[in-house]
Amino acid sequence: MQRPAESTTNRERKGRGDLLFLGGVILLAGLGLVFVYSASSYNAKVQYGDEFFFFKKQLVGFVIGLVSMIAVSFLPYEKLKKGGIPALVLSLILLALVFVPGLGKSNYGATRWIGFGSFTIQPSEIAKYGFVLFTAGYFAKDPGRMRKFTGLLPVLFAGLSVCVLIMLEPNMSVTMCVGAIMIGMIFLGGARWKSLFAICVPVLLAVPALIIAEPYRLQRLSAYLDPWASPRGEGYQLIQSLYALGNGEFFGVGLFRSRQKYRFLPFAESDFILSVIAEETGFFGILLLFLLIGFLVWRGFRIARNCKDFYGYMLVSGITLAFAVQSALNALVVSGTIPPTGLPLPLISAGNTSLIVTMTGMGVVYGASRHNEVRSPHKIYK
Repeated sequence: MQRPAESTTNRERKGRGDLLFLGGVILLAGLGLVFVYSASSYNAKVQYGDEFFFFKKQLVGFVIGLVSMIAVSFLPYEKLKKGGIPALVLSLILLALVFVPGLGKSNYGATRWIGFGSFTIQPSEIAKYGFVLFTAGYFAKDPGRMRKFTGLLPVLFAGLSVCVLIMLEPNMSVTMCVGAIMIGMIFLGGARWKSLFAICVPVLLAVPALIIAEPYRLQRLSAYLDPWASPRGEGYQLIQSLYALGNGEFFGVGLFRSRQKYRFLPFAESDFILSVIAEETGFFGILLLFLLIGFLVWRGFRIARNCKDFYGYMLVSGITLAFAVQSALNALVVSGTIPPTGLPLPLISAGNTSLIVTMTGMGVVYGASRHNEVRSPHKIYK
């Protein structure tokens, strides 16, 4: 007896996952390629004699990230559960290697990279997701442990260990990012309000203490409060960013026509690429960009909600939270809402480590939507 053929609708839907999420990630990373070229072409030509220098590096990262994202989406996320502790340990080792003479690479007074010849990686970008893997696995073993403050201690210790090593680079922006991810995952996991309060108060008190501890952070705080007090010093970068934002007005000056990218705005292709985007596309361009980012965050948390187990929920929520927190912090820095600090805009800013790691993380999220859909064919992501 011949088996009835599966309906076309179910066959097409089975295992596709959230294609809107996948398409949104690829679109955002593709837009990053365009704007990296626009923001870096002049500086690349002056500095390296090749206006496509940064674009070609970003294109390589995009291709590797895309392959990694698709490949990891075929891996059932449950297999990552045992990798939490190794991922955390590897993250801590990589962060420590930054301080090894000959391996650590310094730039602008900070040692944040590991270099092997012409190849460099930024361990802090990897450490964010290593911490997420560890936290998701730890909470999934016994969700009830979050109801007690003592049950949160291993996560707090892991998070603080990562933060301390990143702070020593120094890199306060990524430290704040990891701290926010830690608190966010504890909240999403269902910790009691008393525990959250006991964690948040010391964290908030630590921020001004860390600023006071280093003279350059005090200078940045002063520049944030009144950038025009030192227009050629600490306030210079923020002033140039504000010029770019203002020059864009509602509809921008046009793609590839930014003026601030002509070596007026430092790090135009990386940490402050959002300023160039705002100048070229205007308020409405930035609005559309953050609508796309918000769409990915919404779909990510929606995928997390539809996961069949608590581990999937925590893992996907943590990855989505990392993307959301970093995007928000970058926008706040560029607009002068918080003191200036170096932090790339995920999937957009130049930087292969950030791009590849973020796209791989997004592949885990997309994979969760695929594998949960296979197990629950009636659950369709719309």
